[in-house]
Amino acid sequence: MTASSRDARLATWIAEEQALRSQLAAPGTLSQAEVAAMAPMDFFDGIGRGDLPSPPINAVLGFTPVHWANGLFVFQGAPDPSHYNPLGSVHGGYIATLLDSCMGCAVHTQLKPGQGYTTADLRVSYIRALRSEAGPVRAEGRIIHVGRSTALAEGRLYDVDERLYAVASTTCLILDMNTARQSDDARVR
Repeated sequence: MTASSRDARLATWIAEEQALRSQLAAPGTLSQAEVAAMAPMDFFDGIGRGDLPSPPINAVLGFTPVHWANGLFVFQGAPDPSHYNPLGSVHGGYIATLLDSCMGCAVHTQLKPGQGYTTADLRVSYIRALRSEAGPVRAEGRIIHVGRSTALAEGRLYDVDERLYAVASTTCLILDMNTARQSDDARVR
């Protein structure tokens, strides 16, 4: 990649993040009933337009959803020294959280209204140390398989130069959110 094409790509990444970040609503959550009633792409589009609250974890760790489609989800973040471990590189938990988020959201894009998911297994392979000098990084999650009760996804974390920092895979359990809500309601009575 030439220096000018790298600079152009970096400028595009930064502009995409700023455009989406400027539209996001304040952090918050919806009830399970509200989420269960929505089609997944309507849910993510609502967050992206600022009609729905942005996920609180995004504000805590400073990452932004920058692209989503059926079976694909991409977050962008710029790690800084507040994300460092005592050894002077970005903590593996930051990387794992970005990857868990993009893969889980990729799974969510293919669910039906009324379905939810939870991570059952997360495997992360770290390839190289990540430092703030890397600039923005992207965590990209893609679906491998969605079945009736489980879904598999893969993810990768890379920078503007396509340097790979980590790869991951996940197994998610698919949940019937209506049944879970009914169980919770029964316990309240």
